[in-house]
Amino acid sequence: MTTETGLNRRQFGAGILGLSFTALGAGGARAQQGGPFNVFAHRVMQTVSTGAQGGDITKDWAAKNGVGVQWTTFDTGPLQERLFREASLGETSVDVGFVLNTQVVPRAANLFEALDDYLKRDPLADPADIFPGLMQGMTVGGKQLAVPFRHASSGLHYNEEILAEKGFSKPPATIEEMIEIARACSYRRSDGTQVVGLCMPGVTYPNVIDLARAWDGEFITPDFKCAADQPPMLNAIRTLRELFQANAFPRNFATLSPEDVNVWMQQGRAAMSLQSMGRNRIYNDPQKSKFSGKIRTIAVPASKTLAGKYDAAPAKVEFWGMVIPKNAKRKDLAWSFIKAMASKEATLKAALNGNGPVRASTYADQSFAGTVPYAAEELKVLKVARVPLPAFDEAARAGDLFKEEAEAAVLGMKTPEEAMASLVKRVQPLLPA
Repeated sequence: MTTETGLNRRQFGAGILGLSFTALGAGGARAQQGGPFNVFAHRVMQTVSTGAQGGDITKDWAAKNGVGVQWTTFDTGPLQERLFREASLGETSVDVGFVLNTQVVPRAANLFEALDDYLKRDPLADPADIFPGLMQGMTVGGKQLAVPFRHASSGLHYNEEILAEKGFSKPPATIEEMIEIARACSYRRSDGTQVVGLCMPGVTYPNVIDLARAWDGEFITPDFKCAADQPPMLNAIRTLRELFQANAFPRNFATLSPEDVNVWMQQGRAAMSLQSMGRNRIYNDPQKSKFSGKIRTIAVPASKTLAGKYDAAPAKVEFWGMVIPKNAKRKDLAWSFIKAMASKEATLKAALNGNGPVRASTYADQSFAGTVPYAAEELKVLKVARVPLPAFDEAARAGDLFKEEAEAAVLGMKTPEEAMASLVKRVQPLLPA
């Protein structure tokens, strides 16, 4: 699965080691006992925590506690593998780790410290300010295992110049209008560039769910029922099949990566994309994009059939959270780090460094909202967004099956109805009773 969390869930690659040490000062000998403070994370977490615009949000905490922060960073798959393995040992030197919401599964409850006692004894600042869905997504069996730090919410990106060339002066207000625009904006431009109306990195379930959510659909419901054969998901699969047939969806969609989609949008090879809202900055990068300043981002529009129910489609939101291994040696210190990272000040600074903020107050701060053109649209999404599917131990396998059946449907090897009926039959046995 691929998302703006960084991020190919099935990707395995070499880890990258990043070090960020803060001067220890006079109290260093006491605080450094046990070695540097070890954080296992995806590289994007280090980037947004130590960036130039907002500054290093770990600096004050490190100075106060007299300890250096050591970041050990990996791609998503290797990070989960290494962090879960470390947490399975008799003891670990890892103090805090970062996990995706889909990794907070029942098995994780045996590996990571329940944070409920910390939350009662030494609570987070203004916990109600953190989007409640993100906190709930980090619970297993009623226990809080992680505190959210970074989110990625889906949006619809569109090239206003390309839309204008085909007579559209404003973005789509409904998903039906988006489909119409995608068809119309599949053409060859005067400079010879072949444009497709809609682009996204493959038809994995996190990508397709954004389209299905325009009709309020699900792949797997919160009570673990596979709903892939229901009208909303069927609408999504049929839409992709029809756009593919009309050359309005990439012929090589199955092999496109998020980075490929970046290039397609930057070069004007796609009129629209369904991707994390944070991609807006990449699409408008003046050093790489031919359309810098012309690619806009809005909430995924809902179907006209949902008028009055949603202001925007309840598209997906995914998020990273901070955990403490049960076998960690400095749990109180780890909690103080998590609390500092989740503060209002740190959340704002990280957002200025490019993070997806988990607090509502950040969106009200002009220093952030004034620099993020899609802030109001993202807030609209966060009010209704849902995780792409509930966490369970066989989620990766279910995702593989979705990709297989969805590709067969879009390519015309099966009808959408046949593919989704087969998917339900194959996935349901994997789900918790």
